[in-house]
Amino acid sequence: MKFAIRPNLITVGEPAGIGPDCIILACESQPKLFDRCIIAAPADWLQQRASVMQRNISIREYASLDAAAAHAAAGELHCWNPLTTEPSEPVVPGRPAASTAMAVIRCIEAAALACLRGEAAAMVTGPIEKAVLRSAGFNFPGHTEFLAWLAAQPALQRSGVRQPDSKSGPHTASDFVMMLASEQLRVALLTTHMALRDVPDALNVENTVQCLHIVHHDLRSRFNIAEPKLALCALNPHAGEQGHFGREEIDILEPAAQLARNQGVQVSKPLPADTVFSAAMRERYDAMICCYHDQALIPLKALSFGEAVNVTLGLPFIRTSVDHGTALDRVGQGSVSCSSMIAAICMANRMHQAS
Repeated sequence: MKFAIRPNLITVGEPAGIGPDCIILACESQPKLFDRCIIAAPADWLQQRASVMQRNISIREYASLDAAAAHAAAGELHCWNPLTTEPSEPVVPGRPAASTAMAVIRCIEAAALACLRGEAAAMVTGPIEKAVLRSAGFNFPGHTEFLAWLAAQPALQRSGVRQPDSKSGPHTASDFVMMLASEQLRVALLTTHMALRDVPDALNVENTVQCLHIVHHDLRSRFNIAEPKLALCALNPHAGEQGHFGREEIDILEPAAQLARNQGVQVSKPLPADTVFSAAMRERYDAMICCYHDQALIPLKALSFGEAVNVTLGLPFIRTSVDHGTALDRVGQGSVSCSSMIAAICMANRMHQAS
């Protein structure tokens, strides 16, 4: 490859959403940041959007990752199109379609497999429209679970990988952790995308201990934090009030924290979530371990919306992502913020340098 170091691969996500907008605007804003980035997508997805946005930017497509890297040039977007067949219908801005769903999945898969083969330094993902992907048989709650499943496949099967049969239910691996990070806060999740009523039953000691170890390990190996200090959020108000408001703290969270401490992880007892995100606590801890999605994302987005990055810990490759959705009502207007895309690329670079 032309790059002195392996490139980052960026996936557009839902091509009818603001993923293409963010990539184009980010390249305009910080062209040098894209010198070692390759977009894993058909160039048409970006060229069409650039036309709608009336942006004059050079976009080139190559059939292989090596060719895209060899012809890379400053100030332009270079695309590696991993699709063997093109979608049957063109992308309509703001209107996700089942006809492009499989193409979206294949681009994500191809980028992940390239990272697993050591051909790329990191993967940066744009936002997906999960409901549309399900129409193509995407049997995962989101990117995080899909990438963890791909990473768990035997090496000989890492080409044209088939997804699990939909009858088997969604993937529920515990060997990865979803973390969101900004300058103000890092939050990691014990459970990811599930109904709130299912969270207590999904918590257990084994998975909590594994989550604590993954966060501890990756903060050291990919964020250069020598001795990470973790805060463990309680599930219930007032940390359960000694069992009066629930026993998850007594039966699951504190035993898991004690086991992790015995194994060298610096983690707090279960702390009430209504105080753990204060400025003083954020200064004291390197990451907050949260029991469910909104417990983590509400404070994170209140403090850092548009500047936070979604990071998947526990994978054998670096994966970062924007912290926002597809914003279908704002597609093509040129008014969306590309700050999270820029932050995701910058974080991928820093994580690669620290590894």
